[in-house]
Amino acid sequence: MIEVDIRYDLLPGIDLRAYEAWAKKVIGTMLQAPGIVEFRASRNMLGSPYVRARTVWQTMADWANFAGSATWQAMSAELRSQFGTNISVEIWGPSPVTPEPIRPGG
Repeated sequence: MIEVDIRYDLLPGIDLRAYEAWAKKVIGTMLQAPGIVEFRASRNMLGSPYVRARTVWQTMADWANFAGSATWQAMSAELRSQFGTNISVEIWGPSPVTPEPIRPGG
């Protein structure tokens, strides 16, 4: 599995209702994509970047297929033009040392 982190700040003065509607549309679309395992969103309690959206995908090919789709291209263009700034994307794969989560007592 791989994790894709998208981080960004919201543009000053955006219409928050429009942003929330856009975000719900994006999440719904992502959850229908082949290979997606999970979607999580967080806000930075200390400031910038303000938003972190993390998706988990079965394979890099699953993410690549979604990222290359016209649907994702249009949604990410909306993010860049209407809602977000300082946008970054990071793709993470499993650690060769600890490929599975380690939990207390395990």
